[in-house]
Amino acid sequence: QVQLVESGGGLVQAGGSLRLSCATSGGSFSERGMAWFRQAPGKERECVASITSNGTETWYAPSVKGRFTISRDNATNTLHLQMNSLKPEDTAKYYCANRPAPWSASGRGDYMEWGRGTQVTVSS
Repeated sequence: QVQLVESGGGLVQAGGSLRLSCATSGGSFSERGMAWFRQAPGKERECVASITSNGTETWYAPSVKGRFTISRDNATNTLHLQMNSLKPEDTAKYYCANRPAPWSASGRGDYMEWGRGTQVTVSS
């Protein structure tokens, strides 16, 4: 059974940075497209970034493009999200997810397995 465990969240001031990590086990990580989603209270869960299985293609939501960078290390089965220039509106619980296909996607329904999330809070 695949397990995804996020880490790296916390409280940061606006303009600061955080690096999220997602450690995976129990599956063929290098064959799966991966993504980071976030969900703020009262809002829908949204995809902020996705990456193909080999890491050659990425996609970003317009709200984070230029500030966030998704990356993966297939040798260690780890997914990362570098978040710079954080804004209060980035406050949310962040989740990593994988899908049973090598290409990436941005729809919640495209992803099959999810971590439990890590909280990111950005103060103004």
